[in-house]
Amino acid sequence: MTENQSIDQPTLTGWRYWLGLFFFVFAWICPLFIPVVMALGFSEETKTMLSGFLMIGAPEILSIVSIVFLGKPGFEYLKSKLISAIRIASPRSKVSRMRYRIGLFLLVLNIVFAYLIFYVPEWIPGYAENRIPINLAADFLFIVTLFILGGDFWDKLRALFIYEAKAYIPEKE
Repeated sequence: MTENQSIDQPTLTGWRYWLGLFFFVFAWICPLFIPVVMALGFSEETKTMLSGFLMIGAPEILSIVSIVFLGKPGFEYLKSKLISAIRIASPRSKVSRMRYRIGLFLLVLNIVFAYLIFYVPEWIPGYAENRIPINLAADFLFIVTLFILGGDFWDKLRALFIYEAKAYIPEKE
């Protein structure tokens, strides 16, 4: 491929590209098969070995296999698509005052909920029977909250971990 050719030419639509893309996606979803392995009737040693492989070994091996099939042009094309998707999904730096307040409310609500389920889970109706879905929903809400708060909040959060960072508090008019 010459440098003047575009990376989204038909060479990326062949079977090698699609097979590489399959291995790339499968590498990312391998850990999701761990509950399936745990539900199978294998011995504990086999379940542990397969789960470890699905979590640590398979994603790395399948990533390398995907790069072999994709080749440099396919990998560059896939990387550019992923980066553009991340850029679209990244939070805006400046959000409105109302959106910021809603995000802070949701963040505080999530923190209060976390304390409640830790100290007094019996206060939450149906929590014992639905512990996993409720916790997953709370985790999802926390991630959504960070996107609602916007990029400026991410900078504030990042400043917590920088010793030299100083807070700027605007004066009230």
